[in-house]
Amino acid sequence: MYKINCLNPIAQVGLKNFSDQYEITNDVQEADGILVRSAVMHDMELPKGLLAVARAGAGVNNIPLDKCAEHGVVVFNTPGANANGVKELVIAGMLLAARDVVGGIEWVKSAKEDADIAKTAEKEKKKFAGTEIMGKKLGVIGLGAIGVKVANAAVALGMEVYGYDPYLSVNAAWSLSRAVKHVLNEDDIYAECDYITYHIPLLDSTKGKINAEAIAKMKKGVTILNFSRDLLANEDDVLEGIKSGQIGHYVSDFPNPTTAGQPGCIVIPHLGASTEESEDNCAVMAVEELMDYLENGNIRNSVNYPACDMGVCTKAGRVAIFHKNIANMITKFTAVFGEKGINISDMTNKSRGEVAYTMLDVEAVPTAEIVEALEKINGVFRARIVK
Repeated sequence: MYKINCLNPIAQVGLKNFSDQYEITNDVQEADGILVRSAVMHDMELPKGLLAVARAGAGVNNIPLDKCAEHGVVVFNTPGANANGVKELVIAGMLLAARDVVGGIEWVKSAKEDADIAKTAEKEKKKFAGTEIMGKKLGVIGLGAIGVKVANAAVALGMEVYGYDPYLSVNAAWSLSRAVKHVLNEDDIYAECDYITYHIPLLDSTKGKINAEAIAKMKKGVTILNFSRDLLANEDDVLEGIKSGQIGHYVSDFPNPTTAGQPGCIVIPHLGASTEESEDNCAVMAVEELMDYLENGNIRNSVNYPACDMGVCTKAGRVAIFHKNIANMITKFTAVFGEKGINISDMTNKSRGEVAYTMLDVEAVPTAEIVEALEKINGVFRARIVK
């Protein structure tokens, strides 16, 4: 029986997919797996028996990835599950910036006592008219699951779309409209585009990426859309850019005291992935990833360990080993099984940066003694009997 703890409410459409081998527990310290959305885990003591964390969403800055890796805890996310919800809000953000819909609605509210409001509106509406987005240039920085959907939707709306992603995956390339102009330098987007939207992870290298230097390269009056992470932007620089007229609008899905209520800022209360459909999709994917890992040892969409899939084990046993990505590890692992007279029928070894993951299918039921011997090897974080 696997025990699962939910640090946040998780959609029932996902939880109901757990088989009778699983039990939801309120005691996180007895959990084999954790499902989480926004709860911050950095100061949390990891349960001794914890095997995996599945984030029902894409961002994982609330999870201590390195700490989990060193404890042999696999962290999953659900890329693409909420992509459509975010895409639709990005398009809405462009329209809100292009046409002062919010200002117009607020004016109507303020004039609700005017008996001739329809007539007055005809005089006032020019203040809120704005421009159309058809024919305008959109730059999409980051062509992952969300960025591709935004780019394709913008093409369908008649925009001229530029895309930048030095790490464009094969799957993303196949999904991207041929009409999107793939550029090799962000500066081309800065110089050409009326709208720029960011869909990149928050890393040390991307923190504060939207800063005074980048803004100075942008087309005057540009609209910047940030639906990825607020810390991608140096928002003091953004406000200066608005004040100078270099930035026409800054549209963000991350409310904070710096931009909330500021002129030129359209700040949305973090609604990007909050649709019912997105939450359902994320819950379903997170549960599927967790089950496949716990039952088979397979890793799909992990952010701290490499992808690895050996299907369902048909041999007597399967052992998973989490270790440093250093030389001679496989020789040491096979020696342990050889000393016990256990034949290895199949195996795989994958690495990701400084960590690696090895799975071995064996022709005898593995024992706790095997696990103990493996964990004594220098460089091994953890060994686990999958079957």
